[in-house]
Amino acid sequence: MKRSRTAASTMAIALAVCLSACAAPTGQSDAQSRPSPTPTVTAAPARTPAVEVPVTSSAPREVEPRVAPTNLLISDISVDMPVVPVGVDGGSQMELPVDPAIAGWYRFGPDANADEGHMVLSAHVDAPNYPIGPLAGLRDLDPGASIVVEDESGAQREYRVASVTYYPKTDLPVDELFDREGEHALVVITCGGPFDSSTGRYRDNVVVVAVAA
Repeated sequence: MKRSRTAASTMAIALAVCLSACAAPTGQSDAQSRPSPTPTVTAAPARTPAVEVPVTSSAPREVEPRVAPTNLLISDISVDMPVVPVGVDGGSQMELPVDPAIAGWYRFGPDANADEGHMVLSAHVDAPNYPIGPLAGLRDLDPGASIVVEDESGAQREYRVASVTYYPKTDLPVDELFDREGEHALVVITCGGPFDSSTGRYRDNVVVVAVAA
């Protein structure tokens, strides 16, 4: 019991000391006991560095005019044929001129002045009431053969055959051949392989890929 009382007394004294340290001394007024307030000086915040925002004109940009190919020349197989712009038909396929002697340029892809992507030209190998088309000899081209594309200004661009491939029409790698990005190349397509009289179509496509000379 003695120890408990001693401990309790010690705690009480300690608590009293703590409280008296926070209280004003006895006999002094509040005004005398309170120290004069010291003005607090707050430093002005540093200026936020200015951020330079580029100013862009709202005027519409000029769109570079497309350069349409107008002629396809392949001297090794005596091809000299006009080229016209074409789009997509109702069956979601590339349109082709009815006359096999005229090639179509897929106008939604790279043009005659392109630096990347595949410029695609295509024509029928034949058609009812027309002679066999110039591209019937496309399958006979050898790697390295010259192909020249002439544009509407008369400028010519030469390509060299990199590959000649037969694809069944159902396996034609459309996304690859019509690629709009990557290394620039010329793709020339016509029909080939055996003729299916039940469908009135050839089974295959002959595809020539040529790179800029």
